Amino acid sequence: MSHQLAGKVALVTGGSRGIGAAIVNRLTHEGAAVAFTYVTSAGKARSVVERIVSQGGKALAIEADSADPDAVKQAIARTVSELGRLDILVNNAGILIRGMVDEYDLADFDRMLAVNVRAVFVAIQAALPHLGPGGRLITTGSVVADRSGFPGASVYSMTKGAVAAMTRGLARDLGPRNITVNAIQPGPTDTDMNDDEAMRAMLRPLMALGRTGTDTEIASLVAYLAGPESSFLTGAALTIDGGYLA
Repeated sequence: MSHQLAGKVALVTGGSRGIGAAIVNRLTHEGAAVAFTYVTSAGKARSVVERIVSQGGKALAIEADSADPDAVKQAIARTVSELGRLDILVNNAGILIRGMVDEYDLADFDRMLAVNVRAVFVAIQAALPHLGPGGRLITTGSVVADRSGFPGASVYSMTKGAVAAMTRGLARDLGPRNITVNAIQPGPTDTDMNDDEAMRAMLRPLMALGRTGTDTEIASLVAYLAGPESSFLTGAALTIDGGYLA
């Protein structure tokens, strides 16, 4: 590892499992101290911290539901209080509730917006007072922003399309402050959100590479966006999908 993030502090929302945990691990391997939030996976959160500490890194687990704006703000405040600063925010927390439009529950609609869109805005707004020049704002979107691909994904697609649009707008707002804003758009990836083997088998022939992605591959793109070599990259929604959209 290059330790390109030595001395930096990052917060990753939704970092106890899947892609989030891989991002936390990768950023700590690059030298950053990393706080991360979780909601229900307390045991997995402890395991992530213990593994990182055993390897000489520094990690902090914070219980916070991204659907609660106050909890998001408190997670930012606690990160700064306990780790001393904030340089990198990775908005990774997200939920997927499928449903056809004629039967979709409005409570599910509101929760999808709250977690996948509003929480991103709230976290960025709360982080900005602590970010200096060179700060990094990164959000996990999805290729469904460009191609839903299957029935029942309209609301999820809408939320990820909103993330991509927000990223472009915020890049304009924050460019003069030398803060970059980018999103990543993973395609089909092996995670516990996508643990249906029948679905994976259906998707593999659609991938140019003939396979689904791994969480560590997604985390590698986040590490690049968090590091110094991405300083001229902002306002982008970067697809990492094994050729799913090709």
